Amino acid sequence: MENPLNITSMYSNKQIARIGGFLYLLLILFGVFAEKYVRNSLIVVDNAALTTRNITDNVMLFKMGFVADLLMLVTYFLLPLVLYQLFKKTSRALSWLMVFCVIVAVAIMCSNMLNHYAPLLLLHQNGFENAFNVDQIHSSVLFYMQMHTIGYHIAQLFFGLWLLPLGYLLIRSGQFPIIIGILLMIGCTGYLVGFIIYFLFHGQSSTLTQFVTAPADIGEFSLCLYLLVQGVKGNHSTISQRSTE
Repeated sequence: MENPLNITSMYSNKQIARIGGFLYLLLILFGVFAEKYVRNSLIVVDNAALTTRNITDNVMLFKMGFVADLLMLVTYFLLPLVLYQLFKKTSRALSWLMVFCVIVAVAIMCSNMLNHYAPLLLLHQNGFENAFNVDQIHSSVLFYMQMHTIGYHIAQLFFGLWLLPLGYLLIRSGQFPIIIGILLMIGCTGYLVGFIIYFLFHGQSSTLTQFVTAPADIGEFSLCLYLLVQGVKGNHSTISQRSTE
């Protein structure tokens, strides 16, 4: 029986790479919209009442952020399955490790999305206004959004870990610029450092985290563009087998 993950018989590596690039682009766009545009514009970390008012006044935007995050997770789940087709002949074991890290991250984030949706229930579900006073509802809304942020940073541990095998596979395959692979591997370390900074030195986390994760951001955006524009080097139907499993 043919492996359901095997799409190399239907598409060339350039086509597979461009599919991966398109998924990567969607992932970035959905993620930036949900995190930077929606939550960053509505959530005020030290003001529960203002946060609640922002969500109440922009319910549709808040819901769009929720949907965008779920679409981001779908593309994030599919991306390593596509990249697996490019790298399985370089190292099947590392390719599966890459897929596994993303599956764990997606599972954490899907569960964490309940924290994003909870404020909608508190503010619009009948009955809560009778069980809680206004201040309690405001505090609960901010609490759930802060829990979402914590869950997001827990998932980032695996966001970082998947970059290590991905970066190594990029280098070993010989079909991508080495600098992108190096940036991704450095980015893995950056995510791990950012994870530690956030949970041990929360007050100083924002600027430092942005700094240490910058190589990952640059590497991932560069890989996205390379996959979309170039695909892979040359016009080969298979990625080079440079390492053994």
